[in-house]
Amino acid sequence: MRREAPVRFDERRETWDVFRYEDVNRVLKDHDAFTANRSLEDGESSGNREEGMPMLQTMITTDPPEQIRLREFVNERFQPGSIREYQPRVKELTKDLLDDLEDEEQFDFADEFAAPLPVIVIAELLGIPADRRDQFKEWSDALVARPADDTQAEMQRVQQERHQAQQEMGGYFAKLLAERQGGADDDLITLAANTEGLSRGEKIGFCMLLLLAGNITTTNLLTNAIWSLEEQELTDAVRTGEINHNQAIEEVLRYRSPIQSLKRIAVADVELNGRHIQAGDVVTLWLGAANRDSETFDSPEEFRPERKPNRHIAFGTGVHFCLGAHLARMEADVALKQLLDRFERLDADLSDIRPLSGLYGLESLPCEVSGNASPAK
Repeated sequence: MRREAPVRFDERRETWDVFRYEDVNRVLKDHDAFTANRSLEDGESSGNREEGMPMLQTMITTDPPEQIRLREFVNERFQPGSIREYQPRVKELTKDLLDDLEDEEQFDFADEFAAPLPVIVIAELLGIPADRRDQFKEWSDALVARPADDTQAEMQRVQQERHQAQQEMGGYFAKLLAERQGGADDDLITLAANTEGLSRGEKIGFCMLLLLAGNITTTNLLTNAIWSLEEQELTDAVRTGEINHNQAIEEVLRYRSPIQSLKRIAVADVELNGRHIQAGDVVTLWLGAANRDSETFDSPEEFRPERKPNRHIAFGTGVHFCLGAHLARMEADVALKQLLDRFERLDADLSDIRPLSGLYGLESLPCEVSGNASPAK
């Protein structure tokens, strides 16, 4: 599609699809011509809804200056320096999960490691009990689910479950925000509760977004990393340092981007790669396709963990660059190091791949481990 129809209009979904890296990058950076404001969309059809994201007025669905206002109060907490300070705790949490798996010869990597770790991490940062992580996962799954088919009944079912999850999740955070008002704790919910200039709905949306984005993206990054490093030679090269593990993580983000698409709305008539897009048109930006554009990446269909430079846009770009990118990278860095230190072999069973609905990842990833080394420090 990048070559034959880099910008095309899908009449059934009523959206423009954009596939080339240069075009996707342009739209993401041009918030004067393209808005992230979801309130400008018409109707409730699947073509007019963000792929895999709930309708929340948050920092990802607004433009400057509103987007800056919603983001600036918490921005410092997600900068590299702040994330480095939290790294020792993530190492502890990772070690605890691996200790629980130490005597297992087989386990589901997605369910028993990749899913719980990010939920526990973001729950601690928010200041909520991680023992409710099954509930958090249930809400998250409902919010990112896509219909299994195009039938009205199926789309209605998904919409109802999404609405119910939003209501339950919103009520949960509304209660916590009220309880933490005036508190002195250092968690993110208390920070939001005591921040002036934000409405109650904006604070709730902030908490929901962090819990959702803080676990599903990293979960799929971890699972996709093991999936991508299926060849033992690659795993050994990363373990020994022959291949830099940070470069390997960046290549996983490019090759198997957890978030495959984003939506924008044109706010003015604009030409994009020879196609005329009118104000009000919905534009779907395919990050996964852009990250495999041969005009930007050499041999883009090959997984090359030593790839450098790697200008992928898995976390977006411009003013909407993912707030949690540094946290996700740090978690993946810690997890990959400890996994490879702990297990001499980690063989993933890829015979029955079951992709997730709405995201790029796997529902399940059975793994067999052997050659247990000393627990990572």
